[in-house]
Amino acid sequence: MGQADESYGLLSETSGIEETRNKRWQRHLSASIGFQWLRAGWRDLADQPGQSLAYGFGVFVVSVAIVWSLALFGRDYILFPTLAGFMIVAPILAIGLYEKSRMVEAGDSVTLRRMLLAKPRAGAQVYFTGLLLCLLMLLWMRAAVLVYALFFGVRPFPGFDHVVELLLTQPIGWAMLVVGTAIGGLFASFAFAISAFSIPMLLDRRTDALTAMGTSIALVWNNLVPLVAWGAIVVALFVVSVATGLVGLIVIFPWLGHATWHAYRTVAPPEEQ
Repeated sequence: MGQADESYGLLSETSGIEETRNKRWQRHLSASIGFQWLRAGWRDLADQPGQSLAYGFGVFVVSVAIVWSLALFGRDYILFPTLAGFMIVAPILAIGLYEKSRMVEAGDSVTLRRMLLAKPRAGAQVYFTGLLLCLLMLLWMRAAVLVYALFFGVRPFPGFDHVVELLLTQPIGWAMLVVGTAIGGLFASFAFAISAFSIPMLLDRRTDALTAMGTSIALVWNNLVPLVAWGAIVVALFVVSVATGLVGLIVIFPWLGHATWHAYRTVAPPEEQ
């Protein structure tokens, strides 16, 4: 009986720990909660919209400059991976937008200068996370070039006039699309998991980069359905931005930045004292 009681006690203790862990990470969110985050983000954008739109315009100008430079220097073959890689580093670029949402939430006065000179409570840890995201983007771009070489060999990029026909009308093009999409999906999933909430957390709390990224992964994994739906919304709006020649970034980038702050505030665990 003693051993049975001891075993039952250990089982109960383990169950209690697991329940506590689940309560820390699980939020029981609706799959459609992303639309609530978008509405909250739009309210922040509409609160003194000039600052948010100026921020979005800056991102648009930088993006156009990068695309123009790639075309000018004959590096257009990495344009698609670069556009995809933009989504990897976007969270670090949006830190000023998180700062505006934080100021609006706290009732502080909002200025573009304070957005651009945001001071994360985690200090330099946020820049370490940004460096990791940049390295991940470079790794993805290299992987994309290798995938192209794997299927088409070491030959010049055919140019955008022929690439659509090459990819959509030939079996080897279909195969490359399938493999490239699968590999890109792995990069995107990992990048989303580590960055979805880590950058807002580093702005908001005194913590280190690895803890913030680990927390972000745990929150994504334990709330997978609503956050996959949120990721799909982000991708869809980014596609709209690309379809408008990146002009859509002027509005969509700050909108998503503010919405991401509200997503973080919804799922973030209580701050440990």
